[in-house]
Amino acid sequence: MKMAITTDNQTKENAEMRERLPSVPLRPGVYLFKDTSSRFLYVGKAANLRNRLRSYFGTPYGMMPKTRRLMQQAVDFEFVVTDSESEALILENTLIKRHRPPYNTRLRDDKTYPYIKIDPREEFPQVYFTRRVLNDGARYFGPFASTGSIRKTLDLLKKLFPYRSCTKTITGTDARPCLEYYIHRCVAPCVGYADQTSYREVIEQVLMFLEGKTGDVVRQLNRRMASAAENLEFEQAARIRDQMQAIERVNEEQKMVSLRSQDMDVVAMAQERNEAWVEAFFIRKGKLVGRDHFIMDGVQDEEEGKVIGTFIQQFYDRASFVPPLVVIQHEADETPLLTEWLSSRRGGPVSLHIPVRGEKRKLVSLVAENAAQGLSMSRIRRLAGQGALDTALAEVQEALSLPRLPNRIECYDISNISGTDAVGSMVVFQNGSPSKQHYRRFKIKTVDGPDDFAMMKEMLQRRFKRMAKQEGETPESETKPADDSWENVPDLILIDGGKGHLSAVQTVFMEMGISTDQVPLASLAKQEEEVFVPHSPDPMILPRNSQGLFLVQRVRDEAHRFAITYHQKLRSKRQTQSGLDTVQGIGPKRRKLLIQRFGSVQGIREATMEELTTVQGMTLALAQNIKEQL
Repeated sequence: MKMAITTDNQTKENAEMRERLPSVPLRPGVYLFKDTSSRFLYVGKAANLRNRLRSYFGTPYGMMPKTRRLMQQAVDFEFVVTDSESEALILENTLIKRHRPPYNTRLRDDKTYPYIKIDPREEFPQVYFTRRVLNDGARYFGPFASTGSIRKTLDLLKKLFPYRSCTKTITGTDARPCLEYYIHRCVAPCVGYADQTSYREVIEQVLMFLEGKTGDVVRQLNRRMASAAENLEFEQAARIRDQMQAIERVNEEQKMVSLRSQDMDVVAMAQERNEAWVEAFFIRKGKLVGRDHFIMDGVQDEEEGKVIGTFIQQFYDRASFVPPLVVIQHEADETPLLTEWLSSRRGGPVSLHIPVRGEKRKLVSLVAENAAQGLSMSRIRRLAGQGALDTALAEVQEALSLPRLPNRIECYDISNISGTDAVGSMVVFQNGSPSKQHYRRFKIKTVDGPDDFAMMKEMLQRRFKRMAKQEGETPESETKPADDSWENVPDLILIDGGKGHLSAVQTVFMEMGISTDQVPLASLAKQEEEVFVPHSPDPMILPRNSQGLFLVQRVRDEAHRFAITYHQKLRSKRQTQSGLDTVQGIGPKRRKLLIQRFGSVQGIREATMEELTTVQGMTLALAQNIKEQL
């Protein structure tokens, strides 16, 4: 009854908002939805405010789930008219940062991102850590994702360049320099060892280094070293030489990622539930000079292009430098508008590029892989403490109505390409942590063609025959266990898949007389992270931020990784196998000699019997075998 009243009230509120639509102008602008407490729920921009707002009041069945939830809470809206879409884009970003609406995708803690600041107007400029970017003529570098990221950069700068780290007023009349001068970390302007001009050369080198112009820095230092040597200042020349070598070592460690000396950023992401991990690589003059990651909140039910577009909008609004090229993983929402806005921020043309092949495509894949690994490690860290693991196990037990705590979870997955090189994996988590000595891998032997259900059935049959101490195949193992893991009864069997995979395993249970009360069973479907259990037609949804969901996802992902690794190993072995591998009597040594003599399997095939017998160790009978089998 309470639900019906809420629905009626919401219908009334939506009807009242709908009645106001004719008074909304057909102009660009920004709109804001509010709830009953006047809290802002969502901020959006539009080229045509009336048309955009009208789309929120259509049939709910055509809406995204996130939009439906928004309209169930919204009771009022406001709008602000702008002169152009570009102005609406800027205003939308400002309002999102100010109000942090729960239904907007947004950078986490974006107000506190740190920067490096250098103010060239100072007589003896310092290198600052700051969280405020002002229009004050200073140079800013960032934003960095965390204080850890910026501290590492500042530590590196201080090792490479002898600028001052003190905050005292420089008069040049101090009695003696501090320790930093004696360890060659400062040129000591405080005692007059460096005047304003020579100190500014150091700061210029810092600026060039932060801009990725390490080659220019080295060339400048090289000239200074040569000048010092000509003036017989050999100690000074040696210090400059050591500084050059340190900078060159850093330069060598910066991976060359482009054959052309390009300035570009590469952005890719990994998304899961209400969180996305965005990885950014910063490339200057063709070299990777830095990388960082950022967390986006409020991404549930959002498409990748929307998340990437929002990141670009919010990150480059605060970035100290916009490169002429931003390489992205997915087509961003409103690409032309973003490109126009980025160009205005840079003061020159900017291109958003989605590569489909070549060097840049490989680079995007690398950044995307780093994003996926980062998101995975983030989830693992949340489960790192034993308290979190205990909570996760208890949540899984309660959600699945298990008779006991799932201290031993076994998870199974299948990997194949159109049925070829089909393998299965079994991973074991003991008390919430991987137990790798109990992992097992299976070659699928009785299934032809791409039938995942039949493959899953075969794998589980072989596993439970072992548990019942019946005869069965012996699968390869990653690490041989100290005890017979097959006899251990799992507290939960988890299947990577949906309802069909669950049914295939239930069939195995029935055939072998295993009760799901004895061995609880569940499957986890990737798309919506739905959990299916026997005797229930509808899936269960674990709370999106629960430790229990993190745990079963981690178990599922580990099974998938283990299966994929084994499948790739078998496929690679098959693809690199030559025709000689099947010839009886030809081992590695003779195979090597034959390849060295004739160059390839085709060359061996075309050789005469007499030519084959000239190879060391080859007999007429072996040559005949080769001819028959090749």
